[in-house]
Amino acid sequence: MHPRESQPVARVGDVNSADNDGHVAARAKELRSEIRAHNQAYYVEAAPSVPDATFDQLMRELQDLERRFPELDDPDSPSHSVNAGDSSPQNSVFDPVEHRVPMMSLDNAMDVNELQAWHDRIQRGLGDQEPTYVCELKFDGLAVSIRYENGRYVQAATRGNGRVGEDVTANVATMANVPAVLSANAPEVLEVRGEVYMPVSSFDALNAAQIEAGKPTYVNPRNTAAGSLRQKDPAVTAGRGLRLWSYQLGEVIGGPNLDTSIEAFEFLSSMGLPVNPEIRTQGSIDDVVAFCMRWEHGRHAPDYEIDGVVIKLDDLGQRDQLGSTSKAPRWAIAFKFPPEEKTTLLRDIEVSIGRTGRATPFAVLEPVFVGGSTVGLATLHNQDQVAIKDVRPGDTVIVRKAGDVIPEVVGPVLAHRPDDLAEWHFPTSCPVCSEPLRRGEGDANTYCVNRVCPARVQQGISHFTGRSAMDIEGLGERTVAQLVESGLVADVADLFTLSAEQFLTLEGFGETSAQNLLASLDQARDRPLSNVLIGLGVDHLGPTTAQTLARRFGDIEHIVVAEAAEIAAIDGIGPVIAESVVEFFADPINRDVVTKLGSAGVRLDRVDGEVDAPQVLAGRSVVVTGNLDGWFIGRDDAKNAIKARGGKAPGSVSKSTYALVVGDGAGQSKLDSAEKHGVAVLDEEALRLLLDTGDVPAPAVVDGE
Repeated sequence: MHPRESQPVARVGDVNSADNDGHVAARAKELRSEIRAHNQAYYVEAAPSVPDATFDQLMRELQDLERRFPELDDPDSPSHSVNAGDSSPQNSVFDPVEHRVPMMSLDNAMDVNELQAWHDRIQRGLGDQEPTYVCELKFDGLAVSIRYENGRYVQAATRGNGRVGEDVTANVATMANVPAVLSANAPEVLEVRGEVYMPVSSFDALNAAQIEAGKPTYVNPRNTAAGSLRQKDPAVTAGRGLRLWSYQLGEVIGGPNLDTSIEAFEFLSSMGLPVNPEIRTQGSIDDVVAFCMRWEHGRHAPDYEIDGVVIKLDDLGQRDQLGSTSKAPRWAIAFKFPPEEKTTLLRDIEVSIGRTGRATPFAVLEPVFVGGSTVGLATLHNQDQVAIKDVRPGDTVIVRKAGDVIPEVVGPVLAHRPDDLAEWHFPTSCPVCSEPLRRGEGDANTYCVNRVCPARVQQGISHFTGRSAMDIEGLGERTVAQLVESGLVADVADLFTLSAEQFLTLEGFGETSAQNLLASLDQARDRPLSNVLIGLGVDHLGPTTAQTLARRFGDIEHIVVAEAAEIAAIDGIGPVIAESVVEFFADPINRDVVTKLGSAGVRLDRVDGEVDAPQVLAGRSVVVTGNLDGWFIGRDDAKNAIKARGGKAPGSVSKSTYALVVGDGAGQSKLDSAEKHGVAVLDEEALRLLLDTGDVPAPAVVDGE
């Protein structure tokens, strides 16, 4: 990976003339006020008003002004203090706690150049001494100080403003990995500093419960952890699954003499306090940079959020030699990862219509670079989630993109909402065909029920031509859209009546590509009956049950006229699938498509495979996560198909996992584990190919033009 280049610091313009003195002073005052307000929202209210990257930019602009114009500097500026909002007694439900040893902040390095500059300052400060660094993950949680006296837990406090924090003793006592009593030979006083965090798995479970209850979801684990720790009722905190990583000593009376940071970590661990296993010593700045880059790539591997790497001098004597500023130690720095959350303008909210008619809202954004790519569209999940988040076109919104996960809108920045901005309401009619949208009782989704809606037709044809169904090369979504919009195709059967001349009327087609597509269509006529059934899109019908139906009835004519009881009696099918099959083929439109397919020469009587599936996955583990509703009837159907081919379908990802199959709402912890262990991540369509061949398929080529 190439080192990230420095980002330009926001400037106030040409401030070298006396004419601009008033403007500069006003800007510095404005920045201080804004930063204090953001500190209050972040640290005290656990409801950040801007992403970290925006806050960092504001702070850097203020520091730059104060450096260039010393006459504007102010000892009370937030640039000189650990300003964590107003935690004074009159503004808190918790009693104040004065830290015997102040809890300091850290300076940041936003790129490799700034990290190198810090290393150069370290070398100048140490003279002939060679530095050894210790690298720790920078946890995205809440800093606390925990005090033990004669080995017994007596107090816990938040960082607050660095000098005075809030007493959260009762709440921290509920955390499972915070010991009530230290190991034998504990010192008279041991104050440990650490980070309270919420595991990602706990956060996901909490949000799943919120959605189930129809309540708003939480924004991110860090703010949820902060809010959970500051609950009036410790029982609420106890139910949130909070954890601690200890990383530094505060006041110690009667403890051992320690020379290095590594010795301090070993001491903390010997006392029974949790120490993160990813701490490493590095002998050179190049090794430090390599450590940072490795974890920037692997930031989602742990079950806790990290937003950087903390680098410190290992030698405690050298730390004393370098000392600290009023705000931060000179011997430590935080290397910050690129932000995965950014704010941008929500231009509009639109609704897409899928193959089954499901209406899915999505955000149209002012394009923003976040999470390693430029994002212009983001999911809003469903009607309820839009209402709960209350995002509106014209809002400034927080957009999150973690790794390869689909970008999502986290929520609005209410402080930036224009006055009288109108609420957005989910449409009552289909945005494509104008027919009424319907939502069943107890259903989270809304549907267009018009079977001939152009959007449904287009998505249905794309489904039919996909790899896991009829596997027609060259018929990507762009080509399908042209065919539907031009009126050449109204259903899947029309594909097999097209001529080369008709393909030549489409954008991007020449004689060769038209002939190649005709050859692909001709090959598809001979696909097995189970592929045809999957391509038709019968609800709840996955590949395993499609094959079972094909083997039991032999051809589609017998399936069309079969009764529900007859189908339900087949081993492995049951009444839900049976009713779905009967309902599908009772529809005159679907019967007409089947007749047209037969007339176009598509085989409707070819039964594929033997009763015993080939053991192409013998001994291999394939994990399934998320909701599957395309080719499979949920996860169980997919797992049964894996097992039928000799594979294993465990519930968790490990280094021995062969592949991870993901559907909607896939578990982030499993995706992170897959990235950590280098496990292939597949969608439902790719799983279908895996079941056929036993090999992870190469990435699909979208469109053949």
